[in-house]
Amino acid sequence: MNALRRRFQPEQIRELVLIALIFGIILFFGTQIENYFSPRTFTRISTSVAVVAIVAVGQTLVILTRNIDLSVGSIVGFTAYVVGTILSRNNDIPPVMVVLLAVAMGAAMGALNGLLVAYGRVPAIIVTLGTLALYRTILVEISGANSVLTNELPRWLVNLPPVNVFHLGDLDIRLLFFIALVVVVLFQFIASYAAWGRRLYAIGSNPDAARVAGFPAQRIVFTAFILSGALAGLAGFVFLARFGNITVVAGQGVELQSVAAAVVGGVNINGGLGSPFGAFLGAILIDVIDNSLIRWLAISEFWRDALLGLLILLAVATDTVIMNRLRKAWSRHELQISGSETSAEKGGAHHAA
Repeated sequence: MNALRRRFQPEQIRELVLIALIFGIILFFGTQIENYFSPRTFTRISTSVAVVAIVAVGQTLVILTRNIDLSVGSIVGFTAYVVGTILSRNNDIPPVMVVLLAVAMGAAMGALNGLLVAYGRVPAIIVTLGTLALYRTILVEISGANSVLTNELPRWLVNLPPVNVFHLGDLDIRLLFFIALVVVVLFQFIASYAAWGRRLYAIGSNPDAARVAGFPAQRIVFTAFILSGALAGLAGFVFLARFGNITVVAGQGVELQSVAAAVVGGVNINGGLGSPFGAFLGAILIDVIDNSLIRWLAISEFWRDALLGLLILLAVATDTVIMNRLRKAWSRHELQISGSETSAEKGGAHHAA
């Protein structure tokens, strides 16, 4: 019983609240929008959330180390455009090679961020703001004002979005959403059980203590940025498959959406707390609200960005005020339990003696 209690952490309350909130919002919009409870609504939301969910997982890895990656939107757009251009000129490239190309391209751009942040000791917000503009500018220059068009792409890519992996009753789990699920599960496992994942939390929670403990902090931060870039590259491939027509503004705003998904999902902007699963829930919550408001009120893109900003502020305020108090109360409770168990053990030993 004690082991079960100790495995349960205050951060999990945030995730449970998010799940309840998602269902509550779905129920609300179901009373306001005709035919809202339909497989089509599920398909629309699950397909559109895939890109942000994948990027949010990479963003979470970076934020856990007390950094941030604002270049992910440009990496998504860059990889989608460049890979799309290559495919439009050579339709015979195997699908696996296309995915690996997108991931490798994103990883290389993420490596530049990581090199400057981890080894150059330049603040992450400065580096990634710079590369956000740099990657987008390079994309504009190499594009020559041309777009990637759907009719130039291979049929297997154009036909990818409707592909179903399996069915849940009347609901179809599309391949693009399934890719996002695999990414979330994989990195949730790494963050929870792998030594590298636990070191991410250690570095974010207390960098000085992690350094004294001998953790290779620079290499871990560097790797986190590479993974963030690689996942943004994978998201670029998903973006290309979903939309087909790619312009130089592809992926704009994804950086804000990924940060919002992570923070709303309980990832502490000061590092050391949060999970890929929480970021996934944050992405779903934002996408449910976004898609539903479009159908309900036909809300403009400007107000949707304002809503994202408001959600970030609310999430940070909640984490600062409510979750910090809950963590302190939980820590005191755990200390009391540990103290009681220690006293009981001493008493038992004395009695045995």
